[in-house]
Amino acid sequence: MDPQRGRNVQVAAGAGVCAASAFLAWAVRGRSASVFGPSVWRGPRDRRVVALTFDDGPSESTPHLLELLSRYSVPATFFQCGHNVKRLPEVARAVRQAGHDIGNHSYSHPLFSLRDSRFIEQELRLAQETIEEHTAARPVWFRAPYGVRWFGLGRAQRRLRLIGVMWTIIGYDWKLKADAVVERVAGDVSNGAILCLHDGRELRPKPDIGATLEAVRRLVPVLLDQGYKFETVGRLICPKN
Repeated sequence: MDPQRGRNVQVAAGAGVCAASAFLAWAVRGRSASVFGPSVWRGPRDRRVVALTFDDGPSESTPHLLELLSRYSVPATFFQCGHNVKRLPEVARAVRQAGHDIGNHSYSHPLFSLRDSRFIEQELRLAQETIEEHTAARPVWFRAPYGVRWFGLGRAQRRLRLIGVMWTIIGYDWKLKADAVVERVAGDVSNGAILCLHDGRELRPKPDIGATLEAVRRLVPVLLDQGYKFETVGRLICPKN
């Protein structure tokens, strides 16, 4: 083979590998990707409405968050881990009794990448069963731990009738201080946005969610003053339901 032609082939092959890698990275973590299963990341832009969501709960501090939301009559969607629901069933029920929606956030909050389809489906199924057993709510919405989707997830979602939910804005409230969380969310909010915060820290008992609580305490009135209305993910995506 001509040396120049050989180099061209190598360059083309390398470019192909890079393109494939970039596509896989987007499919796994891209907020607008639906490659591995049906997913939404925002609602319609024609209404001044946002959805506040919380991941990783329930935790011992979730009741404090419920008090804040009740103060402003704000509904939210809580993506709960089955393991945490089993550990704190009364807190999980309190979320439901307060009028909030509960979504599936897997059972043990694993990273799905490189896991087989049987493991992924078992995680979703066990979370569904645990949440329903303790709260009488069977989730319709699912958020993957760490926002990471993988092969086999779509089949599991179809079997369990779950729709994936990513986010428009994530607050990084597990590592940022309240000031930074409020600035990040309030600075990027727009009609139809799905906001992602956390009322737990994976499976840790008694997690410190002080930054989250303070951010919510300050963020909710700011957005209300800007004319935003809060709805659950379900009402945001399907306003006529």
